[in-house]
Amino acid sequence: MMPDTAFPIRRVRTPVLDIAYEEHGPADGEVVILLHGFPYDPRGYDEAAPMLAEKGRRVIVPYLRGYGPTRFLSPHTLRSGQQAALARDLLDLMDALSIRQAALAGYDWGGRAACIVAALWPERARCLVTGDGYNIQDIPGSVRPLAPEMEYRLWYQYYFNTERGRDGLAANRRPLCQLLWQLWSPSWRFEQATYDRTAASFDNSDFVDVVIHSYRHRYGYVAGDPSLEAIERDLARQPAISVPTIALYGADDGVAPPDEGEGDPIRFPRLHARRVLPGVGHNIPQEAPGEVVRALEELLSGG
Repeated sequence: MMPDTAFPIRRVRTPVLDIAYEEHGPADGEVVILLHGFPYDPRGYDEAAPMLAEKGRRVIVPYLRGYGPTRFLSPHTLRSGQQAALARDLLDLMDALSIRQAALAGYDWGGRAACIVAALWPERARCLVTGDGYNIQDIPGSVRPLAPEMEYRLWYQYYFNTERGRDGLAANRRPLCQLLWQLWSPSWRFEQATYDRTAASFDNSDFVDVVIHSYRHRYGYVAGDPSLEAIERDLARQPAISVPTIALYGADDGVAPPDEGEGDPIRFPRLHARRVLPGVGHNIPQEAPGEVVRALEELLSGG
């Protein structure tokens, strides 16, 4: 099933994917790439993207691997959801569209891709707006237990590390992901139609494989794509992000509540601002689109 969207879907071929994306604004505008997370899709930027386009930005909103109309080119490619794959997809998208540099914004999986590109290829990132701050996974450190309350919030990750969880996601992807929306954004009163427009993207035939691989790889329980191991080794160092950055946090985030931000100056040497958004949960761009636009425009204007 194709996603229910009023925006035309374009496609571009990379070495691994046929990436579907939506584009807004003038072709000669400064490029902004907006990246969604799990379990979301480009509908999360339906308000923010036109606002940026009105300001003269060329806005690219891709469907991540495993979502919506994006497809793998080969049936033999590992349906990896590891962090290095998401970052490589972002670089490949920029290369395929001849985009030398872009302002990057994302949250959850998309924020991870944006953070990685900004960290390892800073020349490609004009600036960064990141939901939930530093999104690069510490896979070697994932063996360390977290506080019980945080472990409780991650129940779905442990579920996905079982075959029962894989089967549950395959059989119940729409109600399961809607439950995550409700738990992660407890103060956001979204309509059923709003969720349904996004949930169409979960019908992608690779969705389950990509999601399950993502949550198993981040704990070291499955191998990654061998072609991405060099990137993963670089990420194991937890590199700093040196581009101008604004970090946004939802005060009501039910899965990743904002911490005190003590490590932000180390992880983001050029941190412009750290903002905790009252009444906002995990889905920052859909719950607070104006804050995302404000942050991007501050950075792009050199504020």
